[in-house]
Amino acid sequence: MTHDITNDTIKNFTADLANHPAYGVAANAAQKNGIFKASESLQTAINLTPTFSIEIDTGKVANQLRSGRCWMFSALNTMRHPVQKQFKLKDFELSQNYTNFWDKFEKSNWFFENVLATAKTDLTDRKVAFLFATPQQDGGQWDMLCGIIEKYGIVPKAVYPETANATDSSALNDTLNHLLRKDGLELRALVRDEKTASELAARKTSMLNDVFRVLAISLGVPPTKFDFEFKDDEGNYHRDTDLTPKIFFEKYVGMNLADHISTINAPTSDKPWHQVFSVEYLGNVVGGRQVRHLNLKMAEMKALMIKQLEAGEVVWFGSNVVKDSERQAGYLDTKLYDRDQLFDVDFGMSKAEALDSGESLMDHAMVITGVDLVAGKPTKWKVENSWGEKPGFKGYFVMSDAWLDNFVYQAVINRRFLPADLLASYEQGCKHPVPLAPWDPMGALASRVF
Repeated sequence: MTHDITNDTIKNFTADLANHPAYGVAANAAQKNGIFKASESLQTAINLTPTFSIEIDTGKVANQLRSGRCWMFSALNTMRHPVQKQFKLKDFELSQNYTNFWDKFEKSNWFFENVLATAKTDLTDRKVAFLFATPQQDGGQWDMLCGIIEKYGIVPKAVYPETANATDSSALNDTLNHLLRKDGLELRALVRDEKTASELAARKTSMLNDVFRVLAISLGVPPTKFDFEFKDDEGNYHRDTDLTPKIFFEKYVGMNLADHISTINAPTSDKPWHQVFSVEYLGNVVGGRQVRHLNLKMAEMKALMIKQLEAGEVVWFGSNVVKDSERQAGYLDTKLYDRDQLFDVDFGMSKAEALDSGESLMDHAMVITGVDLVAGKPTKWKVENSWGEKPGFKGYFVMSDAWLDNFVYQAVINRRFLPADLLASYEQGCKHPVPLAPWDPMGALASRVF
């Protein structure tokens, strides 16, 4: 039975405004200043002073500019910090454009392979439609970057710098997705025409050649060998010649990527604690490292984060950064805006409810570089962003512990910090991970479109 809105209903609602004493003041404030400014709490600035009991010095922040490569920038930040310290390179960066090139190239092949695998399924099928909705994009996951580095290595930013199409990726994404959709439809037609496996492989290779040319023109041809030349912070000159990207990674970064595990906090009924999950169609390198998430309780995740920070290692994490955040001031706090009081309405939702309803999902990756412990309990966290030095505290944000509880969904932890039972759960679960739907919020970080 349906019920329409009547004039009497509207009159009752209008009359009810008088039952809310602060209505007039709230209306004036909201209409003149906007909802967020009208409900902003000044107490946040007092509570989130950028002072921390544990703090790792990571230097100048990077800037992803108008691209969705936060996951890539933040992951490479975790890798460059030890290089900066060991080789005394204050403002050193690894090439985000290098991993960007190979990520888009591999994602194109990933798309073609999935198109071939689903070629006999109707285009209106939800999963097939999902594939064609975004053949590739800027977003990604920690495991996906590891897959790129394990196959292609990495280079310094000075060797393969940013280009206009890397820093503002909209035109390249539009161009590449147009080409991939066109080619994807052709591959489906070839399968329907019962072409042989060798004929399909040959046509796909030709398509990848076109993709490579588009990327080479837009981003530049990635180097296969290069010289690493620099002066350290003490003015000493260094030159290392004839390096390959893989040798450079092994020699200068030296991180064992296999030791780093993606943990998530997803308190929804479909995701039991300590289970390992994958996400259908989420990935880039065919035959490479797959995305794996170990679901932990928040108390477990935070304890591991603190242990890692205490050992001098930063923490890559995924969150819903647009929620309860003040971008220019650099605050992330659930008490930043009091909309309940402004409107006299209860906006409360649990973390599980927010995930299940689509109210919240991962949309940004950053790096935790510090925490303030009071009586052994975290109260606020220092966050290295990748939006340049203008926002926040020279690019660093301060995150309240309550915000972390509500809006942080993923953290990468070195396996040496996991207790034996959690490590065993992870290793056992990786044998048969539970697949999540392609549109699950635990895969949302890799589905960003710019």
